[in-house]
Amino acid sequence: MRVGVIGAGAVGGTIAALLARAGHEVQVTARGDHLAAIARDGIRLTGVWGEYLAHVSAGDLLTRSQDLVIVATKAQDAEAALRANAAFLVGIPVVVMQNGLEGIQSAHRGAPRSDIVGGLALYAASFLSPGQVTVTVGGSTYLGGELLPAVYASKILGAVMPTIVTGNFEGAQWTKLIVNHVNALPAITGMSVQEVVSDRRLRILMTESMREAVRVGIANGVVFEKVQGLSNGILRMLLRLPASIGQLLPLVMAARMGRRPNPGSTLQSIRRGQPTEIDFLNGATVHHGRVLGVPTPVNELLVTMVHEVEHDGFITPDDVIARVKAPVRS
Repeated sequence: MRVGVIGAGAVGGTIAALLARAGHEVQVTARGDHLAAIARDGIRLTGVWGEYLAHVSAGDLLTRSQDLVIVATKAQDAEAALRANAAFLVGIPVVVMQNGLEGIQSAHRGAPRSDIVGGLALYAASFLSPGQVTVTVGGSTYLGGELLPAVYASKILGAVMPTIVTGNFEGAQWTKLIVNHVNALPAITGMSVQEVVSDRRLRILMTESMREAVRVGIANGVVFEKVQGLSNGILRMLLRLPASIGQLLPLVMAARMGRRPNPGSTLQSIRRGQPTEIDFLNGATVHHGRVLGVPTPVNELLVTMVHEVEHDGFITPDDVIARVKAPVRS
């Protein structure tokens, strides 16, 4: 089948390489040195899902009709990317693999004549050098939204990677949002997720950012979908536990990542000198908290610090803790 991948970074590059390995005719879009490397040498996939050099068609934009399109840009770039490729998206399923909570809505604006499917990548992939993507931790891809297009997309993606269609995609988005709260502190400090979680002070701060997100989700009427071992019951219990016990959650999450340092997607963007998705991650917690009247002071601080790091460089763990106005104590 012909499959287009708009945004062949860590997530999109992994999907493109796996589909090409399965024999699909894959066309990708990318930018800069990454595009040049793919056009010249292909996408080199390494990590837990094996090694493969995928030779794919690559350019700034799609140039042909497709049977399925995957959008895996940063959340802030998705709508513009869809509009730019609109000529080849009419009447076909478009899977929007986006962090945050607004992926389906922005996709409908950018591609109003397409069948939109929401997608969430629960595997960990890194894109730190042009033309190469590495899957550091395996995991499922969740699809939801319009049922028939989601099932159609799952038949294609499910043949190359673990794929789940859920009827509670909003709940899955919120659970993934909480999973993504491991990203901010690595981006702020320049440390891996595992290194951040091993620092008790940062770990408790991370836990409180997650607890704020759970409070906001509950106030929004969300029933959290089971994702990566996190369920509605576990996340609601997180609010009832003292911080000394609640901090076990990020410890367990870090342990599942294994020993290979996981930088997280936000730190990867920092290292590439690109704008991050923080406004769609911790920033989504802040936004919805303001709408619902739920305080989110820890997330507000983390968002502010990530934006500072985008321009001024990393902040030491000691300085992070010093800037917490009301430190969270066990």
